Amino acid sequence: MKKHNFSAGPCILPQDVFQKASEAILNFNNSDLSLIEISHRSKDFIAVMEQAQQLALELLGLEGKGYKILFLQGGASMQFINVPFNLMNTKAGYLNTGTWASKAMKEAKILGEVVELASSKDANFNYIPKGYDVPTDLDYIHFTTNNTIFGTQIKDFPEVNCPVVCDMSSDIFSRQMDFSKFDIIYAGAQKNMGPAGATLVAVKESVLGKVDRVIPSMLDYRVHAEKESMFNTPPVFAVYTSMLTLDWLKNLGGIAGIEKKNEAKAELLYNEIDRNPLFKGFAAKEDRSNMNATFNLVDESYKDTFDALAKEAGLNGINGHRSVGGYRASMYNALPIESVQALVDVMQELERKA
Repeated sequence: MKKHNFSAGPCILPQDVFQKASEAILNFNNSDLSLIEISHRSKDFIAVMEQAQQLALELLGLEGKGYKILFLQGGASMQFINVPFNLMNTKAGYLNTGTWASKAMKEAKILGEVVELASSKDANFNYIPKGYDVPTDLDYIHFTTNNTIFGTQIKDFPEVNCPVVCDMSSDIFSRQMDFSKFDIIYAGAQKNMGPAGATLVAVKESVLGKVDRVIPSMLDYRVHAEKESMFNTPPVFAVYTSMLTLDWLKNLGGIAGIEKKNEAKAELLYNEIDRNPLFKGFAAKEDRSNMNATFNLVDESYKDTFDALAKEAGLNGINGHRSVGGYRASMYNALPIESVQALVDVMQELERKA
């Protein structure tokens, strides 16, 4: 039976990518060696790293604009402290839209003053704050574009007079944006790009080197940029699989092409959530994420029946995070619309049985 993988991460990747990655594990580039046993400084792997970096720049529209693409380790959570180490002298502003934004703020407070520009904690982060004031004396401002747990997504960003940093872990490469408006973008690979183990950082080099502190080498973006993400052994398999996924995305028409598919998937599911009297959405409608749809049963007495129907239909990973409860359908780039239709069919079947 086909499984429909709605897991929030690590998540679904294209089947073609799985096939090519598995082949490389056994025999990479017809070398009779595995991808994971060759030297990371070999010509074959350096070519992989360079292609992955080039594809990321191209897809984000950042070619020739002074950015470096880094593939680092430690997950997006490592960037919570990397960013202030590299950018904070005294004060930074953070928009608090959920768990990951809160954790990023906690780390930044180690190195300086953190201004919480606004927060949606009052409603368990089910909306994106708007109309907040931004101080003019910030070293940088930090956003989390998509909130995986709560199912919200920032649609518009304020104009500011300082560097802008964005955690795009769960919606990078999923929708068109002017990515050059951001000075640092970081994202864990395990949503729309590859397996866990690599973190992509797109950094505008002109914002670096302006802090007074000594930065440990492993936390210094300039060190990693100078060494082309080879300062230490990179996560070879994660980088290779990310390269394959980015190439797959390019062949689909890039971000513009995948955005249309993502919008169709989100529209299909949200229409059913709003139509079906047995379900209610969690996130405010104007702030709903196209990547992570969060919803609840109106009557929890139907939970066992719905869960049984979902299991029978092969739906995987739809349980909501404990912070929200209910259900969460993560619809990352590689999830086909047929899987979303399978979920909608189960929701309608529950309605018929009610």
